[in-house]
Amino acid sequence: MPSSEPATAEPQVHGPLRDLDLQITGMTCASCVGRIERKLRKIDGVDPAVNLALESASVKVPGDVSDEQILDTIRNAGYGAEITGGDRVQRASAPAETPRQADDAAHAGTRGGASSALGTTDAYPRGHASSETTPERTAEETLRAENEHRDPALETTPAQRRMSDLKKRFIVAAVFSVPVFVISMVSGAQFPHWGWVAALLTLPVVTWAAWPFHKATAVNARHLSTTMDTLVSLGVTAAYLFSLGHLLVEPDMTAHAHPDMAMDMSSHQLYFESAAIITTFLLLGRWLEARAKSRSGEALKALLDLGAQQATVVDEDGTERTVPVSELRVGDTFTVRPGEKIATDAVVVEGESAVDASMLTGESVPVEVGPGDELTGATVNTTGRLLARATHVGADTVLASMSRTVARAQATKAPVARLADRISAVFVPVVMGIAVLTFAIWWLVSGELNQAFVAAVSVLVIACPCALGLATPTAMLTGTGRGAQLGILITSAEVLEDTRSVDTVVLDKTGTVTHGDMAVTTVTPVNSWSRDQVLDLAAAVESYSEHPIAQAITAATPHRYEVSRFESAPGGGVKGYVPDGMNARAVVVGRESWLTQNGIRLTADESEALRRAREDGFTTILVAVDGRVAGFIDLQDTVKDEAPAAIAELQRLGLRPVLLTGDNAAVARSVAAHVGIAPEDVIADVTPDGKVQAVEELQSQGRVVAMVGDGVNDAPALTRADLGIAMGSGTDAAMQAADITVVRSDLTAIPLAIKLSRQTLHIIKSNLFWAFAYNTVAIPVAALGLLNPMIAGAAMAFSSVFVVLNSLRLKRFAR
Repeated sequence: MPSSEPATAEPQVHGPLRDLDLQITGMTCASCVGRIERKLRKIDGVDPAVNLALESASVKVPGDVSDEQILDTIRNAGYGAEITGGDRVQRASAPAETPRQADDAAHAGTRGGASSALGTTDAYPRGHASSETTPERTAEETLRAENEHRDPALETTPAQRRMSDLKKRFIVAAVFSVPVFVISMVSGAQFPHWGWVAALLTLPVVTWAAWPFHKATAVNARHLSTTMDTLVSLGVTAAYLFSLGHLLVEPDMTAHAHPDMAMDMSSHQLYFESAAIITTFLLLGRWLEARAKSRSGEALKALLDLGAQQATVVDEDGTERTVPVSELRVGDTFTVRPGEKIATDAVVVEGESAVDASMLTGESVPVEVGPGDELTGATVNTTGRLLARATHVGADTVLASMSRTVARAQATKAPVARLADRISAVFVPVVMGIAVLTFAIWWLVSGELNQAFVAAVSVLVIACPCALGLATPTAMLTGTGRGAQLGILITSAEVLEDTRSVDTVVLDKTGTVTHGDMAVTTVTPVNSWSRDQVLDLAAAVESYSEHPIAQAITAATPHRYEVSRFESAPGGGVKGYVPDGMNARAVVVGRESWLTQNGIRLTADESEALRRAREDGFTTILVAVDGRVAGFIDLQDTVKDEAPAAIAELQRLGLRPVLLTGDNAAVARSVAAHVGIAPEDVIADVTPDGKVQAVEELQSQGRVVAMVGDGVNDAPALTRADLGIAMGSGTDAAMQAADITVVRSDLTAIPLAIKLSRQTLHIIKSNLFWAFAYNTVAIPVAALGLLNPMIAGAAMAFSSVFVVLNSLRLKRFAR
């Protein structure tokens, strides 16, 4: 219907936009995503991004559009919705309805009850409607009050509830289907009137167990749409009602058991086992799929769990008290002891130390901090005691910002539609049309109602997508099983399509290409000292320090000396006296500034050697003995032995490797040269948000990007990339944000993971091809009346066996 508004009219946006995160239940295919987005866009200014794989949505909402408007729109479309995060506004002034919204509201009024009957979930408990929220009581306070009355042990997510429901339905279906199959297909197991027993046993399978398919069919039918659920529901229902109809017409059809199965089946038309087995197999596939996706939302929890739980606040009178981090306020002063996590973003007031920020920044070298330096929450204080003042708390911290980045990346990641669903958009209505046309033509030509019905049901039964339902889960089950043996975990079928077109692999440096630990690489003696003397003297003094660099130097040699008058400067280095016969040598170890403080000056040649070492990407520590420089110790985050071979294999696969790191450019270039990555493919000095931007920049150039990482700082980039691969040696946040996890810390497993995922996708596509090819040939044969439903059921079973056997080929991968 043409719009009465001018063509040039732009939707009016009322107020500033806010972000709203939703969990959506009831979606089964890509058409559901499109329907929800279309409905939400009818509200002026609303910009939704619905993710089928995660059953979530990220919605940009104008300030005067309330949460209830968004939720009601989704419910009226036939789906359940809950708010999980974002800027909640439970009550807002309602905008004037546009003609389009008024039309939607009129339609919604006639079907609001149906939405509830179909099992949609209310976002707010009874008695806590948005209209009861006063301006003085914020949404956060309301939510907190509601949570106080809940038992956390009983809280489950919609995805967990769906997975539990599918499991129960599958178990019930399997328990009833096995005896039905045995009774129907094994003549020796038949007994007088076995048909009625089979009908009774099949009834709970095709009703309660198959209810998700029937429910989805009803929801889609209201919107004049069809999915694979439609064909499943029609096929199961037709097979059961067709069989039950024949049994009612001829009650004594199975009054006598026949030893000759063929003779017995040719005399009647009972296909209860087809209805039961189809339902059982498809429920198994849905359950396996739901289980694979059940952990997808844990990345945010892993990020938040990284933060400190308590803080030691120092009051104005100097007394210390321990409080939960949630009670910290901006301006509070708190202390951080060695080994403790920093409670929140802050600035150093007093003390000096080295802070390990590798979990957030990817920096392999601890950062020296002193008064005035900024601290990031969740990083670890390694040495000295710090007194800090909180600058950001709660949702304003860097850690919280990273959590939001992961959430937005997950919600806005383009959903990969199932191959079967895309084809079914045409296939399902075509099959239904063929069945109706077959019935009409046979009835008009032959005048035999029964023969027309048999032919039509044969079309539905033989087209019922049992093989299609098995195509993905069986290949995934076999592929992921073989992957587990190889230390590779593929989370779901949706990630496989991206491996087909990936052309760029972005590799995080620290912990992925390198070990993530500092180690001595070179010792350069000067002024007549030997390499071993320089290293042994330095290790003797450094053994008294807890600094990570000191521990690396100490681990480089087994020799130890007694040290007297040891001194340490958290921001500089260490010194002490090492006995040498009757005398003691003064040993100073640290950076150039520390040696300068101790009256030791470098010559021009020594300064040039130090400059060259830094250009090569080394962390260089100076060693001085008795007031003169004795040598340099170069340390570096060591490259994994298998890294060059892994990079070469990626290149043989036609992939472009890119090194991405928070470390400085010199270190990054040195590592890249060692493993065979081109200098122009090195991106250094990037923050966690910068890693996301780097991935987005590559994608804007038309690249399909796979991101490989292991740290919390990699989690946002892993979710933003087309394919996220996490190294199993890394953090839970990285692994939960990734699409593929490599359990073993072996970089050669990355190209192996890509090859396995591509092969698994190839098997899935071949399964779908043969399943549809089978239907292409079999449906016309059934429509011509050359197949009865029994033979159609047997042919359908054969197609399923073929799909399973094809999937088992993955067991031979990489053998």
